[in-house]
Amino acid sequence: MTTETLDAVERTALLTAALRAVESRREDRLYEDPYAAALAGETGPGLLAEVHAATFPPGRARTLPSTPDYNAIRTRFFDDYLQRAARDASTPQIVLAPAGMDSRAYRLGWPDRVRWFELDRPAVLAYKEDRLGTAVPRVNHREVAADLTAEDWERRLEAAGYDPAVPSVWLLEGLLYYIPEADARRILHRVAAFSAPGSRIAADIVGAAALTLPHMRGLLDVFAGWGCPWLFGTDEPEALFEEAGYTVRAVQPGEEDADYGRWPDPVPPRGEPGVRRVFFVHGRRA
Repeated sequence: MTTETLDAVERTALLTAALRAVESRREDRLYEDPYAAALAGETGPGLLAEVHAATFPPGRARTLPSTPDYNAIRTRFFDDYLQRAARDASTPQIVLAPAGMDSRAYRLGWPDRVRWFELDRPAVLAYKEDRLGTAVPRVNHREVAADLTAEDWERRLEAAGYDPAVPSVWLLEGLLYYIPEADARRILHRVAAFSAPGSRIAADIVGAAALTLPHMRGLLDVFAGWGCPWLFGTDEPEALFEEAGYTVRAVQPGEEDADYGRWPDPVPPRGEPGVRRVFFVHGRRA
């Protein structure tokens, strides 16, 4: 199975896996992922080299956010979030959409009662299965061959054992800024409609200015050049999720709950306009 079957956005999952592989080799690593290098394959390190060249230009000060530090913090933040949620007996099912090259089902321990669903396109799941080889998940693991823009993902997820009448935990990681705003809003509403009251959700999303600021151009051009430009950002993430029926909190990398001693830049106050920012959003459906 080769990466040629993956589309542009899906190939960014190989970048994320390459970042996890690099983080796992650090002495001060925030997590350890023994599967990341295999999942990144031969393509992931090349994508990471392009991002690194844009982020850390030789002979000039860095003006872009540090992708390695951001990715390390994001991974650890959502690791911790999902592990806390899994300890709550009232939420026995976890859904990752898109699953991408995520390896949490393999590298972290989970309660026996948890049902773990990975939802993504068939090509992604096939590539991932090929790269993982004989690795065995540490949870009751089910694959769902669909994506959140499909008309029938709810039916496919339910057929895999998901129960919409029971609270669930959803992680939408590395998704919302790659899709148009209307699709992002539609997906959040569909997920909420297919989640029982008390269900949890977590996601990351960039601020609106991150899509237009001149000093972001270097990073934005890399992703656009790969065929997966950033399309959506918001400075009001709480309102975005509340519109779909969630009560959420949004934190920025570098704030107290999302730092881990690794965020290298000042954290802009929420009221400061026209600055780059990113949010980790998490909360519950009423």
